[in-house]
Amino acid sequence: MRMEPIVGILDTTLAVIFTWVTYKTGQYIYKYTPYSYPNARIKAMEAKLLSEQKFNELAESRTLQNFVVNLEDTDYKDYLADVSSYSIEEIERALERALAGTYGLMFKILPKRSRGFFELLLEGWDVRNIANVVKAKLANESASDYIVELGTMLPKVKAMAEAKTLEEILVILEGTPYEDVYQKLLLGEIDVTKFETELYRMYYAKLLAYAKSRKDEERAILEEFVRLLVDRVNILTALRAKKAGLSAEEIKPMLIPGGTVKLDSLLHVDSFDMALAELDSTKYGPVIRDVREEIEKDLSVLEKAFSDYIIERISELERFYPLSIATPLSYILRKEREMRKLRAIAKLIENGVKPERIKELVGEVA
Repeated sequence: MRMEPIVGILDTTLAVIFTWVTYKTGQYIYKYTPYSYPNARIKAMEAKLLSEQKFNELAESRTLQNFVVNLEDTDYKDYLADVSSYSIEEIERALERALAGTYGLMFKILPKRSRGFFELLLEGWDVRNIANVVKAKLANESASDYIVELGTMLPKVKAMAEAKTLEEILVILEGTPYEDVYQKLLLGEIDVTKFETELYRMYYAKLLAYAKSRKDEERAILEEFVRLLVDRVNILTALRAKKAGLSAEEIKPMLIPGGTVKLDSLLHVDSFDMALAELDSTKYGPVIRDVREEIEKDLSVLEKAFSDYIIERISELERFYPLSIATPLSYILRKEREMRKLRAIAKLIENGVKPERIKELVGEVA
């Protein structure tokens, strides 16, 4: 029997196997290797997140100067270095710059294909700032007091706050995604509530579109995360509206598309208590039941419970997909929560609240 055909078949088979192995190896390298270094670095950064013991120590500060001093052994040291008057405004700006620095680091160390989502998360601060500035202007309040030093268009937001007329703001927003919806507000076609809702609709639609454009586990992680955010917004909006006695027809236009929970039955009940009961049968039932009594007194308790739930869920996905976008996403969520707690402590110290009460209240901050 001639050996040439057999050798040829073996060579072809080996070539196919080699090609398949190379392809699969390339897929693995593309999907996972880019996250090896950044995720290892982020894990080291997680160890520096402030502990409950540190928050308790900060609660004992009694003065804002001591509060700043007590942060000198943390990653906030450099951002607080220029604080001189120890005013709450100066400290808040420093904390916001620290969070902006965290986003900047994410852009620097993450693979290019992941940076876009974190830029979109920063755009969420643009939306918040624009909505706050416009509402402040309409209420004849100082708009600059409502600006958070975060976002992709901070100079424009600050210019809006300094604008002398509402028409000037339209010029500042020219060429941005927010120009058309602001023009509708200016023309009286929509009110300020509808204006804010439209801003957030645009934002969450953008987040969801980005998530759906990803592949495999990256799509699964990001899509679940965005839908969790939309569910949180919609449930809190519906409950606040129910508490205010609004009808289903008034509430529906305030909801954001893209969530996973159907709220039709909730919208048509007669009371806030019944609305809460309607949520018992959803996947968020356990979240609500754990803090049911507190929610009836203060809805911000539910906001915190939702934030904690989202962080826990992303942490679960991080354990399942250790080399993925879940790790930086989990970290940025924890860092934002940390900043909120620090701002809350600083404000309570400024207001002269006693340390023991501050410790109680900080545990309730989302």
